[in-house]
Amino acid sequence: MKIKLSKNVDIPKIMEIINDAKEYLASLHIDQWQNGYPNQAQIENDIKNNESYIVINDKDQIIATSMFTINPEPTYKIIEGNWIIDENKTYGVIHRMAIKKEFRKLGLAKFMFDEFHQQLKTKNIKSLKIDTHEENLGMQSLIKKLDYKYCGIIYTGYGAKRLAFEKIIN
Repeated sequence: MKIKLSKNVDIPKIMEIINDAKEYLASLHIDQWQNGYPNQAQIENDIKNNESYIVINDKDQIIATSMFTINPEPTYKIIEGNWIIDENKTYGVIHRMAIKKEFRKLGLAKFMFDEFHQQLKTKNIKSLKIDTHEENLGMQSLIKKLDYKYCGIIYTGYGAKRLAFEKIIN
């Protein structure tokens, strides 16, 4: 397995994975990603900004996707709670992580987190922040296992409540 930056040619496969994830969340009665987000325009923007990643298996199939950046997340400026690291310091952010349905539960999310943690270490950046829907217990369970700490509540640009977590990268 390897992880690499996405290209425009990858968009159809990325959208297939995103749409699988939307269906999966809907089947769990979680309203996350049920309002047209993420969409192709968002993925195109992520690619343009070199913030879209894909995981490729040994058969050259795209099996997972995620957005990862070290640019500040505007919705993280206001939190009902407290970040561990001051909001004015550089930090990493993960959004739009999704795994192709037949490859779920194989450790791919942890693989992506480990890769992004390593990228932050290389750049001497000490923190990674992530938010998730309060009913997305799968993601919450994973990030708690990875030693992320609950920091409070943030609101998306469209006003949706999200639980915010952060990890200090050593």
